[in-house]
Amino acid sequence: MAKDETSRGEELQGLGWTPEEVRQYEELWEYRQRWGAINLEPEDRVLLRRAEAALPKRVAHGKSSLKKTLQQKSHYRWLCLYRDAMLAAAEGLGLQPGEEAAWVILLEAELRALDHYEPVLGLPDTLKAKALLPVREAWIAAIATQGRELSFDFDAPLDALKQQEATSWKPLRNVGARSYPVLEAGAAANFRTQMNQEVAQLIRSSFPSLKDSDKPEPTSA
Repeated sequence: MAKDETSRGEELQGLGWTPEEVRQYEELWEYRQRWGAINLEPEDRVLLRRAEAALPKRVAHGKSSLKKTLQQKSHYRWLCLYRDAMLAAAEGLGLQPGEEAAWVILLEAELRALDHYEPVLGLPDTLKAKALLPVREAWIAAIATQGRELSFDFDAPLDALKQQEATSWKPLRNVGARSYPVLEAGAAANFRTQMNQEVAQLIRSSFPSLKDSDKPEPTSA
Protein backbone atom coordinates (compact mmCIF):
# COMPACT_ATOMS: atom_id res chain seq x y z
CA MET A 1 0.00 0.00 0.00
CA ALA A 2 1.32 3.44 -0.89
CA LYS A 3 2.14 5.58 2.10
CA ASP A 4 0.17 8.78 2.64
CA GLU A 5 2.15 11.81 3.78
CA THR A 6 -0.34 12.92 6.42
CA SER A 7 -2.90 11.19 8.58
CA ARG A 8 -6.54 12.24 8.28
CA GLY A 9 -7.74 12.23 11.87
CA GLU A 10 -9.52 15.58 11.55
CA GLU A 11 -11.55 14.24 8.64
CA LEU A 12 -12.57 11.20 10.66
CA GLN A 13 -13.68 13.41 13.54
CA GLY A 14 -15.80 15.32 11.05
CA LEU A 15 -17.34 12.00 10.00
CA GLY A 16 -18.46 11.32 13.58
CA TRP A 17 -15.57 9.27 14.95
CA THR A 18 -15.01 9.73 18.69
CA PRO A 19 -11.83 11.45 19.96
CA GLU A 20 -10.56 8.10 21.28
CA GLU A 21 -11.11 6.41 17.90
CA VAL A 22 -9.33 9.28 16.16
CA ARG A 23 -6.43 9.05 18.61
CA GLN A 24 -6.09 5.31 18.02
CA TYR A 25 -6.21 5.80 14.27
CA GLU A 26 -3.52 8.51 14.31
CA GLU A 27 -1.19 6.45 16.50
CA LEU A 28 -1.63 3.35 14.35
CA TRP A 29 -1.17 5.40 11.18
CA GLU A 30 2.10 6.82 12.55
CA TYR A 31 3.26 3.32 13.51
CA ARG A 32 2.50 1.93 10.03
CA GLN A 33 4.29 4.83 8.34
CA ARG A 34 7.39 4.18 10.41
CA TRP A 35 7.48 0.41 10.83
CA GLY A 36 4.96 -1.07 8.41
CA ALA A 37 1.86 -3.09 9.25
CA ILE A 38 3.43 -6.51 9.78
CA ASN A 39 3.51 -6.28 13.60
CA LEU A 40 0.09 -4.72 14.06
CA GLU A 41 -2.57 -6.70 15.92
CA PRO A 42 -5.53 -7.92 13.84
CA GLU A 43 -7.92 -5.51 15.54
CA ASP A 44 -5.54 -2.63 14.77
CA ARG A 45 -5.52 -3.54 11.09
CA VAL A 46 -9.31 -3.68 11.17
CA LEU A 47 -9.46 -0.16 12.58
CA LEU A 48 -7.14 1.15 9.86
CA ARG A 49 -9.18 -0.53 7.13
CA ARG A 50 -12.38 0.87 8.61
CA ALA A 51 -10.87 4.36 8.57
CA GLU A 52 -9.69 4.01 4.98
CA ALA A 53 -13.13 2.81 3.93
CA ALA A 54 -14.80 5.78 5.66
CA LEU A 55 -12.50 8.45 4.24
CA PRO A 56 -13.22 9.92 0.80
CA LYS A 57 -10.61 9.27 -1.85
CA ARG A 58 -7.99 11.97 -2.12
CA VAL A 59 -7.41 13.78 -5.35
CA ALA A 60 -3.78 13.31 -6.34
CA HIS A 61 -1.68 16.35 -5.58
CA GLY A 62 1.78 15.00 -6.18
CA LYS A 63 3.96 15.65 -3.15
CA SER A 64 2.43 18.93 -2.14
CA SER A 65 0.85 17.61 1.07
CA LEU A 66 2.72 18.60 4.22
CA LYS A 67 3.64 16.08 6.91
CA LYS A 68 2.63 16.99 10.46
CA THR A 69 5.52 18.69 12.21
CA LEU A 70 6.94 17.62 15.56
CA GLN A 71 5.32 20.65 17.19
CA GLN A 72 1.92 19.57 15.82
CA LYS A 73 2.14 16.07 17.32
CA SER A 74 -0.27 15.29 20.14
CA HIS A 75 2.35 14.49 22.81
CA TYR A 76 4.28 17.70 22.13
CA ARG A 77 1.13 19.84 22.27
CA TRP A 78 0.10 18.08 25.51
CA LEU A 79 3.34 19.09 27.18
CA CYS A 80 2.96 22.65 25.89
CA LEU A 81 -0.56 22.87 27.29
CA TYR A 82 0.68 22.35 30.83
CA ARG A 83 3.89 24.35 30.44
CA ASP A 84 2.00 27.36 29.07
CA ALA A 85 -0.68 27.16 31.79
CA MET A 86 2.00 27.17 34.50
CA LEU A 87 3.82 30.13 32.98
CA ALA A 88 0.55 32.04 32.69
CA ALA A 89 -0.23 31.36 36.36
CA ALA A 90 3.17 32.45 37.71
CA GLU A 91 2.20 35.99 38.71
CA GLY A 92 -1.03 34.91 40.35
CA LEU A 93 0.79 32.22 42.34
CA GLY A 94 3.08 34.80 43.89
CA LEU A 95 6.46 33.72 42.54
CA GLN A 96 9.20 36.06 43.73
CA PRO A 97 11.77 37.65 41.37
CA GLY A 98 14.21 34.98 40.22
CA GLU A 99 12.05 32.07 41.36
CA GLU A 100 11.03 29.37 38.90
CA ALA A 101 8.61 26.48 39.17
CA ALA A 102 10.28 23.07 39.16
CA TRP A 103 7.52 21.65 36.95
CA VAL A 104 8.09 24.32 34.31
CA ILE A 105 11.82 23.56 34.26
CA LEU A 106 11.10 19.84 33.84
CA LEU A 107 8.58 20.25 31.02
CA GLU A 108 10.85 22.71 29.22
CA ALA A 109 13.64 20.11 29.41
CA GLU A 110 11.35 17.53 27.80
CA LEU A 111 10.37 19.90 25.01
CA ARG A 112 14.01 20.83 24.48
CA ALA A 113 14.98 17.15 24.15
CA LEU A 114 12.16 16.51 21.68
CA ASP A 115 13.19 19.53 19.60
CA HIS A 116 16.76 18.26 19.53
CA TYR A 117 16.20 14.57 18.76
CA GLU A 118 12.99 14.92 16.69
CA PRO A 119 11.42 11.50 17.47
CA VAL A 120 8.51 10.28 15.36
CA LEU A 121 6.14 10.44 18.37
CA GLY A 122 3.98 7.69 16.90
CA LEU A 123 2.48 4.86 18.92
CA PRO A 124 5.77 3.19 20.00
CA ASP A 125 7.20 6.48 21.26
CA THR A 126 4.04 7.61 23.04
CA LEU A 127 3.78 4.26 24.82
CA LYS A 128 7.32 4.73 26.11
CA ALA A 129 6.51 8.34 27.04
CA LYS A 130 3.92 7.05 29.53
CA ALA A 131 6.81 5.66 31.57
CA LEU A 132 7.85 9.26 32.25
CA LEU A 133 4.83 9.80 34.54
CA PRO A 134 6.39 8.28 37.71
CA VAL A 135 9.87 9.51 36.74
CA ARG A 136 8.63 13.12 36.64
CA GLU A 137 7.14 12.71 40.09
CA ALA A 138 10.42 11.33 41.43
CA TRP A 139 12.46 14.19 39.97
CA ILE A 140 10.10 16.78 41.44
CA ALA A 141 9.97 15.09 44.84
CA ALA A 142 13.78 15.02 44.98
CA ILE A 143 14.11 18.75 44.33
CA ALA A 144 11.12 19.91 46.39
CA THR A 145 13.07 20.23 49.64
CA GLN A 146 15.35 22.83 48.01
CA GLY A 147 12.48 25.27 47.39
CA ARG A 148 9.22 26.44 48.85
CA GLU A 149 5.87 24.79 48.29
CA LEU A 150 3.02 26.50 46.45
CA SER A 151 -0.25 25.07 45.15
CA PHE A 152 -1.17 24.72 41.49
CA ASP A 153 -4.39 23.20 40.11
CA PHE A 154 -3.05 20.54 37.74
CA ASP A 155 -6.59 19.57 36.71
CA ALA A 156 -7.46 23.04 35.42
CA PRO A 157 -5.52 23.14 32.10
CA LEU A 158 -7.10 19.95 30.78
CA ASP A 159 -10.53 20.81 32.16
CA ALA A 160 -10.37 24.17 30.36
CA LEU A 161 -9.38 22.49 27.11
CA LYS A 162 -12.29 20.05 27.37
CA GLN A 163 -14.65 23.02 27.55
CA GLN A 164 -13.40 24.11 24.14
CA GLU A 165 -12.90 20.83 22.27
CA ALA A 166 -13.15 17.07 22.57
CA THR A 167 -9.87 15.51 23.62
CA SER A 168 -8.58 12.12 24.71
CA TRP A 169 -5.58 13.59 26.52
CA LYS A 170 -4.85 12.25 29.99
CA PRO A 171 -3.85 14.39 33.02
CA LEU A 172 -0.21 15.21 33.64
CA ARG A 173 -0.59 14.10 37.28
CA ASN A 174 -3.11 12.21 39.37
CA VAL A 175 -6.43 14.00 39.75
CA GLY A 176 -6.36 16.40 42.68
CA ALA A 177 -2.58 16.92 42.67
CA ARG A 178 -1.63 20.39 43.89
CA SER A 179 1.97 20.33 45.20
CA TYR A 180 4.04 22.85 43.27
CA PRO A 181 7.62 23.53 44.44
CA VAL A 182 9.32 26.72 43.28
CA LEU A 183 13.07 27.28 43.39
CA GLU A 184 15.20 30.35 43.90
CA ALA A 185 17.54 31.30 41.08
CA GLY A 186 20.56 29.21 42.03
CA ALA A 187 18.63 26.01 42.71
CA ALA A 188 16.57 26.58 39.56
CA ALA A 189 19.72 26.87 37.42
CA ASN A 190 21.16 23.67 38.89
CA PHE A 191 17.90 21.78 38.42
CA ARG A 192 17.65 22.96 34.79
CA THR A 193 21.15 21.69 34.06
CA GLN A 194 20.32 18.35 35.67
CA MET A 195 17.01 17.98 33.84
CA ASN A 196 18.38 18.99 30.46
CA GLN A 197 20.91 16.19 30.77
CA GLU A 198 18.83 13.44 32.39
CA VAL A 199 15.64 13.98 30.39
CA ALA A 200 17.55 14.01 27.10
CA GLN A 201 19.36 10.79 28.02
CA LEU A 202 16.11 9.05 29.00
CA ILE A 203 14.24 10.07 25.86
CA ARG A 204 17.20 9.16 23.62
CA SER A 205 17.56 5.71 25.19
CA SER A 206 13.88 4.77 25.46
CA PHE A 207 12.01 6.12 22.40
CA PRO A 208 12.00 3.40 19.69
CA SER A 209 12.17 5.86 16.79
CA LEU A 210 15.51 7.13 18.15
CA LYS A 211 17.08 3.66 18.21
CA ASP A 212 19.32 4.43 15.24
CA SER A 213 19.76 8.14 15.90
CA ASP A 214 23.35 9.34 15.71
CA LYS A 215 22.67 12.82 17.07
CA PRO A 216 24.95 13.83 19.94
CA GLU A 217 23.50 14.94 23.25
CA PRO A 218 22.20 18.52 23.31
CA THR A 219 24.69 21.14 24.37
CA SER A 220 24.36 22.49 27.90
CA ALA A 221 22.14 25.54 28.32
